[in-house]
Amino acid sequence: MNDETATLLFDVIARLEKNILARDCPAIVALQGERRLVLSDYDYLRDQQSAADFENRAAAKAQEIAATRWIFAVPQVWVITPDKVFSRAVSNLPLLDGEQEAITWMSFDQNDGVDYGRVPYARRPNGEPVFDEPEMFTVGVRPAERMPGYTLLQGLFPGHGAAG
Repeated sequence: MNDETATLLFDVIARLEKNILARDCPAIVALQGERRLVLSDYDYLRDQQSAADFENRAAAKAQEIAATRWIFAVPQVWVITPDKVFSRAVSNLPLLDGEQEAITWMSFDQNDGVDYGRVPYARRPNGEPVFDEPEMFTVGVRPAERMPGYTLLQGLFPGHGAAG
């Protein structure tokens, strides 16, 4: 990941962390092209159709501003098994055994391609989140259609997204 994309990533992560501290859980995408545009959606985690609608709107805006890089991030609950990662929408319910809250992110840069990662976080007894540093996956990632950012990537580059 180059410095410009990393700067954009840290901006998006900081925005999402502020929202999570305020007990909001939007999806946020920052698009950088002819200008920078930041979009958010509070219904993203409601259902798959809401998520796809937001990502399709983001893809249209990315084309409109000739985006050369973007970062897409959303808070989720993760369950990591030896061979798969499962995720679900965050909620006010307590976490189950093996679950962890994380900000899931996907980045795209026209020169560097696609990267995936997460920002794990835990909560203090009073519910205040404590965020770790962003992690980038260094193993091959095969995103499922339901992965945040997948529809956006397909909207810009049909047939792409098989590996990071």
